[in-house]
Amino acid sequence: MLRAALGRSSLRLLAERSVMGRGESAVVTGRHLCTKSENEGQSFKVPAHKPSDFEKKILLWGGRFKKESDIPEYVSYEMVDAAKSKVRVKFSVIMMLLTIVGCIGMVISGKRAAGRHESLATMNLEKKARLKSGSEE
Repeated sequence: MLRAALGRSSLRLLAERSVMGRGESAVVTGRHLCTKSENEGQSFKVPAHKPSDFEKKILLWGGRFKKESDIPEYVSYEMVDAAKSKVRVKFSVIMMLLTIVGCIGMVISGKRAAGRHESLATMNLEKKARLKSGSEE
């Protein structure tokens, strides 16, 4: 009963319209909604994007092309976006490695300073002693 009422209701028509895009007709078969496009035989054309000089460098760094002369005048935006993602990942990995190298360098530097009996506390006390002796003169 509910199914029969829903079958004739405007709610179902609204649902069919929201599922379909422009230029499509709906064929209802049982419980399934099939859509048929009017331009069924045509292929989808990807919009062209003219890359800037920086985007060309990104395409090279991303490994998409070997030389700048290999890059066509127009490429798809998806290609540029994929190359940007690759470069972003490479850059973050390089930054992580540099951070680890910097941390190891600071640990080594701290160990050497501790071997020479240098610390921030002793340096601070010496500085305060110099300032105190300089102000008393």
